[in-house]
Amino acid sequence: MANERLRAALLQHGLTPEDIAAKTGVDPKTVERWVTQGRIPYRRYRYAVAAMLKLDERYLWPDGMTTEQAADASESEIVTVYPHRWAVPRDTWGVLFGAAEREISVFVYSGLFLADDTGMIRLFAAKAEAGVRVRILLGDPDSSHVAQRGVDEGIDESMSARIRNALALYKPLRGRDNVEIGLHDTTLYNSIYRADDDLYVNTHIYGSPAANAPVLHLRKVAGGSMVTTYLESFERVWADARRVD
Repeated sequence: MANERLRAALLQHGLTPEDIAAKTGVDPKTVERWVTQGRIPYRRYRYAVAAMLKLDERYLWPDGMTTEQAADASESEIVTVYPHRWAVPRDTWGVLFGAAEREISVFVYSGLFLADDTGMIRLFAAKAEAGVRVRILLGDPDSSHVAQRGVDEGIDESMSARIRNALALYKPLRGRDNVEIGLHDTTLYNSIYRADDDLYVNTHIYGSPAANAPVLHLRKVAGGSMVTTYLESFERVWADARRVD
């Protein structure tokens, strides 16, 4: 049975089996069998090909990894764990977003600590000017989920006020090329901060502000699924978000 996903990916990137063979050091006929017969390569070749095609290894070969291998790959995606968001060194946020070459994504309710940083606003503007796609997804201040989060944290209407404040602070970015701002009406289980394949995931804890909750620094690894899971969550919410002009 042919591997149509692999075939389509090769066509999309303008690559031939001979190109893959040259880069992996295998026989071109072997690569042909990966495509036309659905043969599953050894793991080192799956990793190399997935990296070349910028795709998840599990997408190209869903049956290629054992449960243990998938778990090992996902564990390798964990770079650092911070016990609290306030424990993340301040300049680390600038390093994270400053390294982005393709995509910056922020998925929060207010994320006021970023919006209130004029240096961060300038960084986002500079990245957008350089062609990086910048997407900022804030909570809808009139949402019942935002209201409930305010109650849970004991700050009531202040949660909505923080979002409106963040929107005002992001005004210098609004209308710029490559910058998109949206409002979402969802329960926010984690705040997500993305720069290309690196994510900071700030977990949420009932009754505690996000600044006091842990942060996971994740980096995408071929065959891992943690980063992919969070990115898919972001895209689902973004698809239904209301854009802000």
